[in-house]
Amino acid sequence: MAKKVAVIGAGVSGLISLKCCVDEGLEPTCFERTEDIGGLWRFKENVEDGRASIYQSVITNTSKEMSCFSDFPMPEDFPNFLHNSKLLEYFRIFAKKFDLLKYIQFQTTVLSVKRRPDFSSSGQWEVCTQNNGKEQCAVFDAVMVCSGHHIQPHIPLTSFPGIERFKGQYFHSRQYKHPVGFEGKRILVIGIGNSASDIASELSKKAAQVFVSTRQGSWVMSRISKDGYPWDMVFHTRFSSMLRNVLPRMVVKWMMEQQISQWFNHENYGLEPQNKYLMKEPVLNDDLPSRILYGAIKVKTRVKELTETAVIFEDGTVEENIDVIIFATGYTFSFPFLEDSLVKVENNMVSLYKFMFPPQLEKPTLVCIGLIQPLGSIFPTVELQARWVTRVFKGLCGLPSEKTMMEDIIKRNKKRIDLFRESQSQILQTNYIDYLDELALEIGVKPDFVSLFLKDPKLVLKLYFGPCNSYQYRLVGPGQWEGARNAILTQKQRILKPLKTRALKKSSSVSASLLLKALGLLAVVVAFFFHLQWL
Repeated sequence: MAKKVAVIGAGVSGLISLKCCVDEGLEPTCFERTEDIGGLWRFKENVEDGRASIYQSVITNTSKEMSCFSDFPMPEDFPNFLHNSKLLEYFRIFAKKFDLLKYIQFQTTVLSVKRRPDFSSSGQWEVCTQNNGKEQCAVFDAVMVCSGHHIQPHIPLTSFPGIERFKGQYFHSRQYKHPVGFEGKRILVIGIGNSASDIASELSKKAAQVFVSTRQGSWVMSRISKDGYPWDMVFHTRFSSMLRNVLPRMVVKWMMEQQISQWFNHENYGLEPQNKYLMKEPVLNDDLPSRILYGAIKVKTRVKELTETAVIFEDGTVEENIDVIIFATGYTFSFPFLEDSLVKVENNMVSLYKFMFPPQLEKPTLVCIGLIQPLGSIFPTVELQARWVTRVFKGLCGLPSEKTMMEDIIKRNKKRIDLFRESQSQILQTNYIDYLDELALEIGVKPDFVSLFLKDPKLVLKLYFGPCNSYQYRLVGPGQWEGARNAILTQKQRILKPLKTRALKKSSSVSASLLLKALGLLAVVVAFFFHLQWL
């Protein structure tokens, strides 16, 4: 008899968890509190309690080839970076293709998830839900918590003396939807993450003046990288990851700083990170530097104090007549339907084995999916999490002892603090390819490069020096997909397809290129000849 699995949430983590459950022959039921799929990525004009909220203009920071599910590439004509509505379209195509909607109970809120009295032997959970005012409970063999961590806003008001007497408007970035209504205002955005940068850049087109207050500063990158390719397809290669792992830390950080600073000098723009040698997640924003360049945005230090209409900063400067303050200060996570002891933060650390399993449970039948912040796309990350977890539920993969899991959690946390430090925003941070490979090894789907090289050297070169995307984890092992090799070899055409909307005459450009190369070669030969004559 198939094991029954409760999946909480029908966002990206919930959808891929459903598919993985079905792939492994499990019997899933998904509880989604709203009327539709998409979670964070489904824009709504109004903010809803208990649901993630985004602004209308949100675009992905990771490219389509690095963000798609491993056996389902995005359509060729999709742009490389997707507006939230386009990404939601992909999720809808995905859900339809694998017939996932039939497993989802919409407008159903999970009230509680409790261990059964015989949990130590059965590993079962009682899940109580509410739909249209009607409460009901059911027993499940396992639970996958996929409700996300962008719901509970973090507003540290005690860090802003005088906020109680400020007469203007202030709110968390979660409340922001679009720039309408902010025309001609003087606005302060607190924070320098992706949301803060996006909102400040967008508002600066309408506002009288936008200020950005940052304590630490941040590196800012463009989505466009070498030769115009998406940044993550250039940055996230196995070769680059290997170099970052074997070279001395100071060398790696210096190299990254040089690479990032090629675009603009961060010190000149007031953005250079306070501790620039930390491996903090950079901000992806193509507009911010230009907005600073022509004065629409001014970067300020930490807020020291607020008056009725003004903001006093740590460096002693004062900005008068501030109309609006937007706190882009991140989120805290909470799971009100779970027992407090299961998923908690202590000493700035999440006590979950590999960011998923509570180590203290006698049976590994409850797991968090997506409670992580990789330095790369979240989508392949949650997919590998779900692939591994469903095999654990089936008994095909095992977990170590509680002692070993706790040791791993402590060791991983020390490494995280060494790389990223102990800020609130870095609790869930982890390296990208290292973590994917870690999960892939557990499942048995990490490619064996030595044996593959003997059979298919062309493919191995693409795997090692090309982008490390999700297709790599469908080449071998459980869940092997026969289209994986072709998807890897044809990814370039899917990148270029949406860009080539203007037909160009190939022959002229090729001949011009050949002519330039020939002239260059001729110049070298002539220079060499005169050099010999001189000697």
